[in-house]
Amino acid sequence: FYLSLSRPPPKRRAMEELYEMDCTVLKRLLKDDSAKCLLLDCRSFLAFSAGHIRGAVNARCNTIVRRRAKGAVLSLDQILAGDEEVRVRLRSGMYSAAVLYDERTPDSETVKEDSTLTLVLHALCRDSSGMRIYLLKGGYDRFFTEYPEFCLKAKSLPSLTSQSSIDSACSSCGTPHNDQGGPVEILPFLYLGSALHASKKEVLDSIGISALLNVSADCPNHFEGAYQYKCIPVEDNHKEDISSWFLEAIEFIDSIRDSSGRVLVHCQAGISRSATICLAYLMKRKRVRLDEAFEFVRRRRSIISPNFSFMGQLLQFESQLLATSCAAEAAATAITPTSPFIFNFPVSVVNPAYLHHSPITTSPGC
Repeated sequence: FYLSLSRPPPKRRAMEELYEMDCTVLKRLLKDDSAKCLLLDCRSFLAFSAGHIRGAVNARCNTIVRRRAKGAVLSLDQILAGDEEVRVRLRSGMYSAAVLYDERTPDSETVKEDSTLTLVLHALCRDSSGMRIYLLKGGYDRFFTEYPEFCLKAKSLPSLTSQSSIDSACSSCGTPHNDQGGPVEILPFLYLGSALHASKKEVLDSIGISALLNVSADCPNHFEGAYQYKCIPVEDNHKEDISSWFLEAIEFIDSIRDSSGRVLVHCQAGISRSATICLAYLMKRKRVRLDEAFEFVRRRRSIISPNFSFMGQLLQFESQLLATSCAAEAAATAITPTSPFIFNFPVSVVNPAYLHHSPITTSPGC
């Protein structure tokens, strides 16, 4: 079918390698020959998580990398960070075509020069060869409208308003808000919950948990013969250096993922310490900014509220991650060792509705 697609007239040099594909053609390709097609979703992590075309890989560029990319071509390692298998298949010539899409761009003539889609196109042209690159006309919006059966939609999440109403309605039962319901799915292999959730074997078995990451100094491991455990012995206070555990925690979560298992990350209440670890994991493995990771987790567990110090350490971790791709610009905003927790919160994170504790002192048991 490739020969049936006409090449649009070039609008600029970056578009000379970009063809166009109709939704009907992509549907037929996914049905008959999907293994040879790389489908790249060029939207944000939040949009991709809410819904995407089946088999798509999320290609992202954070804001600092995007700004620095003007006049330079990013690498596939930056565009597809965390998707090593895809990069290997690309460089081995195992894909005959790559299809890029965003939310709703109608054709190649309207692709913006500073868009993620354009940056991905540059990276593919530089680091891969012998493969045609297509723009899906109309993007995800049009494809989902025409072929919803070929898309994956996230489980319906309650709005923050409705979740607050549910919590208020349940308060009369005497169960603390943090223990109501069960663990929440952050990623298919990663769950977040409280110590009470971690003490109920029937709950753990019902969602297929095979390992627990206990982010506390005093919560017991109830079923050491039945699950794999790892402990991070930190308290929920502003003196703790939880960031020194980030990489070790991430490696543990990765090991459970790689063995096709599922891990529950918990502390006492599933609000501060365990939420911090989940945020760090998303930032590292999904290459997202803290505010985006925070919003993603908050929509699944609305009561999360890392203490003020932990938020500072997450922002410092964000600077370190950005520095790997953009050392010069990250250094300009880096946090100095002499004052490690002086920072500006992302605007969305400091919304008063998000903060359940005093920024300096936190209630015990978070």
